[in-house]
Amino acid sequence: MDAIDRAIIDQLRRDCRQSNLELAAAVGLTPSPCLRRVRRLEEEGVITGYHADFAPSAVERGFEVLVSIELADQSPDTTTRFETELTSHREVIEARRMFGSPDFEVVVATRDLAAYEAFMRRTLLTLPGLGRLVSRFPMVLIKADSPSRTRARAI
Repeated sequence: MDAIDRAIIDQLRRDCRQSNLELAAAVGLTPSPCLRRVRRLEEEGVITGYHADFAPSAVERGFEVLVSIELADQSPDTTTRFETELTSHREVIEARRMFGSPDFEVVVATRDLAAYEAFMRRTLLTLPGLGRLVSRFPMVLIKADSPSRTRARAI
């Protein structure tokens, strides 16, 4: 991957809906070689997809909670069941298994605090192998990988 490939990726991260003509101009190529590079990056698995950003509050996900979870039982079977159950819920928008403590860091997005409390009681506290759960509520999102979410905003 060279500097032009990196420039293409940077431009697509900012706006994946721009035309090939706009992208080519932004990275200093003519349209045909630019399109060939984009297709190659897709085929090589560097570009894995495209997505749309949306206003979280418009889809009842405006209240984000950072949840740290420790398992009481870390057997492979329990961990697999826990991960399967955790990730099956629409409210869970990100989940990472961690080295060390906690075992999992999860981002949950709901309509508001009351909806989070209901989800926590109804779902999170019933997950297999759960040992400890700690919820933290962000004040402001200062930076995110997604350009539309990067500007500081109250969560």
